[in-house]
Amino acid sequence: MKPAQFVSALLLLGGAVCAQQPAGDVHVLRVQGGIYMVVGGGGNIAVQAGKDGILLVDTGLTELAPKVLAAVRTISDGPVRYILNTHVHADHTGGNEYFVKQGGALNGVPGEPRVIAHLAVQERMAGPPVGNDAPMPRSLWPNDTYSTPFKDFFFNNEPVFVYHAPAAHTDGDSIVLFRRSDVVSTGDIFTPGRYPFIDLQRGGSVQGLIAGLNKILELAVPARYQEGGTYIIPGHGRLCDEADVVEFRDMVTIIRDRVQDSIKKGMTLEQVKSARPSFDYDTQYSGSADAFVESIYKSLKR
Repeated sequence: MKPAQFVSALLLLGGAVCAQQPAGDVHVLRVQGGIYMVVGGGGNIAVQAGKDGILLVDTGLTELAPKVLAAVRTISDGPVRYILNTHVHADHTGGNEYFVKQGGALNGVPGEPRVIAHLAVQERMAGPPVGNDAPMPRSLWPNDTYSTPFKDFFFNNEPVFVYHAPAAHTDGDSIVLFRRSDVVSTGDIFTPGRYPFIDLQRGGSVQGLIAGLNKILELAVPARYQEGGTYIIPGHGRLCDEADVVEFRDMVTIIRDRVQDSIKKGMTLEQVKSARPSFDYDTQYSGSADAFVESIYKSLKR
C-alpha cells in the first residue's frame, strides 16, 4: 500500500472525514496530541486546543469564517488566543478579522488574539496590491511579526516553533511545529495531490520551495516502515506523513532538474513546455502542469 493510501485508510477507519471536501463543507479531523485539522474553510486550518485556550494556524476564507468557528467550537469553547498565518494569501488569512473580533484573554489579560506571521506577510499586506488583487484591509494584518529564522513560545503545555521558509511558496512562508503533539503545519509549501503554486510576484522561488520541503522533512520523524510518526497538515489536501512529503519533494526536484537542463541547452519557455518535463507526473497531480513548469523556468532564469 502506498503511504498516502495508508494514511487515508487510517483516517477512514477512525470515522474521520477525508480532507478533500467541497468549499464551504467544513469538517474537523482529530490528528494527534492536542491538534485538530479543519478542512473545507479555504486552506487547511490547524487547531491546537487545551486549558490555555485555542491556537489557530491560518483562518481560511473570509466568508467561511463563521462556519470555521462553529467547527472549532466542536473542539473547545475556550478563547482564541493565538493565530499563526503561514503566508499572505486570502484563503489562509481571510478569517483573521473575524477571529480577532471574538477576543481572547492571554495570561489573564483581556484583549485581542496575537496574530503571528513573518514580517514579509505584513509588508505584502501593507504594500501595493499585486496584479488585479484588491488592497488587503488593515484588519487582516498580523499584530505580532518576526524577522528571525524562527520564533518559539509555549502554549497549552506544548512548545510551538514557527520557522521561516525564505522565498518558497512566497517570501513570507512559515512552517509550524507542535513539538509535543508531533504535528507540522506547512501552509502551501506542501500541497499533496496537486502541483505547487510558486508565487513569483510575491517572492516565491523553486529553490526556496525545495528548501522549505527539506525543512519539513528535517522536522518530521516517521514511525515504522516510514509510515505514521509525525503527521503533516498541508496547505490543501489530505493529512500526510513524512513519506508523502518525500514523494512531493522528489517530484518538484526532478522537474526542476529537467527544466534546468533545458535552460542550459538554450531552450525557450515554449520549447520547454512542449517537451513536457512533467509528463510522468501529470496523472498523479492536479492543477496546470504548464503553469508549474513556467514558474520553475522563470524562477531559474531570474
